[in-house]
Amino acid sequence: MSHITPAFVDLVRVETRLYNAVSARLRDEQGVSIGQFEFLEIIDRVPGCRVLDIVGELAITVGAVSKAVDRLVAAGWCQRVAHPQDRRSSVLRLTDEGARRLAASRPVVESALVSLTAGVSPEELSRVASTLATLRAALEAGSHGSPG
Repeated sequence: MSHITPAFVDLVRVETRLYNAVSARLRDEQGVSIGQFEFLEIIDRVPGCRVLDIVGELAITVGAVSKAVDRLVAAGWCQRVAHPQDRRSSVLRLTDEGARRLAASRPVVESALVSLTAGVSPEELSRVASTLATLRAALEAGSHGSPG
C-alpha cells in the first residue's frame, strides 16, 4: 500500500470526527447543526448568494442544496428573494434570526475547533492548513469531485 492511502483514511476519519464533535456541541449550545452553520456562513459571505454558489463551494448536488435551503427558509433563518437581473433565479439572504443564529454559532464553532485541536502545535496546524489549501485548490481547479 502506498503512503497516500493511509493519509487519505486519516484525513477522512479526522474530518468525520471533527465534523461530528463540532456539530454535537453546536446543536447542544445553539440548536444549529454544523451543516446548517456552513450554509448560513456561505449565504452571509457570498454577495448575491444563489443555490449554485453553495453547490460549487460544498461540491454537493443542486437537489441536496435546494432541500437544505428550503429547511432554512422554513425555520425562518433565510429567505429566497427574486434575482434582480434574472427573475427565474433567486438570491438567498439571511433573515434577522438567521444572522443572529450565525453570529451566536461562530464562537461556538471556533471554540470547539480550538479545543479539539489543542494537542497539535500551531506550527503543525499551519502546515496542515497550507497543505490542505493547496490540495483543495488543485482539486477545484480540475473540477475533481464535483457532483454529476
